[in-house]
Amino acid sequence: MTKLTEWLVALSVFFGIYLAIITKQFKHSFFEEHLFEIKILPLVLIFLLGIYAVTTVLYRTLTFNECKEAAEELQKEIIEAKKDLSSKGMKFDD
Repeated sequence: MTKLTEWLVALSVFFGIYLAIITKQFKHSFFEEHLFEIKILPLVLIFLLGIYAVTTVLYRTLTFNECKEAAEELQKEIIEAKKDLSSKGMKFDD
């Protein structure tokens, strides 16, 4: 099962139960007492998912590893490529 299929199944189950509670197919005093909280639950979950996504991106950006050796190697390759292209007639604005 792919990740997409797993998420779609989970969302289908969640919204199936959610709609059954909202349309009062399940009769229980708990659902009647907390109907407002249940109605806004999808919005709260989307908000929390957004906070999680922003936090994850910021954390991984701040803790991004710096590869000095790879940067130096890349700079050398760029210089070699410029020399090669210059020998073939290409001009660069440095």
